[in-house]
Amino acid sequence: MSTTPARAHLPSPPLRRRVLRAAAAALSAALLAAGCGSPGDASRNPKAASEPAEGFPVTVDNCGVTTTYDRPPSRVVTIHQHPAELMLALGLKDRMVGTAFPDSAPLPELREDYESVPQLAKREPSFETVLDAEPDFVYGGYRSAFDEHEGRSRKAFADAGIDTHLNREYCGKKRVTMEDTYEEIRTIGEVFGVSDRADKLVADLRERVDEAAAAVEDEPEVPVFVYDSGDKAAFTAGGRSLGTELIRLAGGENVFADLDDVFGDVSWEQVVERKPEVIAIYDYAGAGSVERKKEFLLSRPALADVPAVKNERFVVLPLTATLVGIRSAHAVEDLARGLHPENFR
Repeated sequence: MSTTPARAHLPSPPLRRRVLRAAAAALSAALLAAGCGSPGDASRNPKAASEPAEGFPVTVDNCGVTTTYDRPPSRVVTIHQHPAELMLALGLKDRMVGTAFPDSAPLPELREDYESVPQLAKREPSFETVLDAEPDFVYGGYRSAFDEHEGRSRKAFADAGIDTHLNREYCGKKRVTMEDTYEEIRTIGEVFGVSDRADKLVADLRERVDEAAAAVEDEPEVPVFVYDSGDKAAFTAGGRSLGTELIRLAGGENVFADLDDVFGDVSWEQVVERKPEVIAIYDYAGAGSVERKKEFLLSRPALADVPAVKNERFVVLPLTATLVGIRSAHAVEDLARGLHPENFR
């Protein structure tokens, strides 16, 4: 039986519930303003209804969207894996009502918690699917989390009464550094009222990065080509990606640091011209196995004289380790060991 026109224009059940709650709250406020509240309600204790939580309000400017939080979000959906792992590393599993789009196996220490949170979709969930989880906060990892053409714009969520946050790697046009990672962690810690945990996590990650960088600081930079995917063209990490910073800290140089984007396509002729000595292969679901990527690179006659291919020097990194999140500090050490193995014997 077809849906009637009147039914087709009704909002989804979760959205209707949210609208009804908002209407009820507005009615309650109007009654209180008119002096009609009952003796035991918030009219006798305005603090219970109006005061922000301790340490709040908190105002955050994120990718041009300014949000003021009167209290920490309590029902969170993360879209993409690195925001989920950041939340879990801050001990916020109890606030999470859904995840989506896993890129790789979770960190071993977070696996149990990660798998306990409902997975809403294998890729980006629909707007309606997110609404069904009734979140008050949606945290996206890639720009596609809030794809306007898919109906998931930040404005659409705001109109539904849901706050949003986008990983800062996709906020602007400047090069992303490890400082952005640390600031992202601190910002989420502030939004959720756990700044002390965020500061401790940042200190631990900074120490890990500093130790790895110190081990290779006197070594010559190794030219590195990042191979994400692609056959007719190579999809690689550009100069604005955190990957470029990780390579630098590990004693290398991204041969496509002049590509003015987070990721982008380059020709195989350009790869040959830039003579990388190491190829960093990004590993994630849906882009082919690492072995398949190695076989592809080794089988191309045009790449035969590229030093990295000739000497079969590959470093494998989970994609989630190259993004603004808690794994990037681990990636610096892994890269440093791959670029300068003699320094870690």
